[in-house]
Amino acid sequence: MMFDRTLRLSFSIPLLLAAGACVPEDGAPKAANTATPVVAPAAPVQQRSARPATKITTDLTAPRFTTGTVTYRCGNGGMITIQNLGTSLRVVGQEGATEEFAASPANQSSRYQAVTHDAIVIDGREALVMKKGSTPQTCTR
Repeated sequence: MMFDRTLRLSFSIPLLLAAGACVPEDGAPKAANTATPVVAPAAPVQQRSARPATKITTDLTAPRFTTGTVTYRCGNGGMITIQNLGTSLRVVGQEGATEEFAASPANQSSRYQAVTHDAIVIDGREALVMKKGSTPQTCTR
């Protein structure tokens, strides 16, 4: 029984003391705390390099405006020459035959298709050449 009373008083006394500290002696309400708050110093700013950030574009639907002529060596020992005209390709085969390939779909610059249903997919330094009725070939610059 005595222990129970001691336990209740041990909780009550600190609460009463804390409440009494909040009430001023003259009975008037306390004003807001006018002390300046302590602010932790800001973390140091990391120094950025003087080189501007590089933007990497991976949108294959954005048209590329690079034109030029490149010769590719194919896996069967043959060679093809591809002239990039922007929205189309002109391909000169090993026999000298010229074929026009239009962008397919029209708003991109990596997949091209000819009227004969032949197709070329350009990926970096490689060109995948697909001719109707034969196995696709990988040609490299």
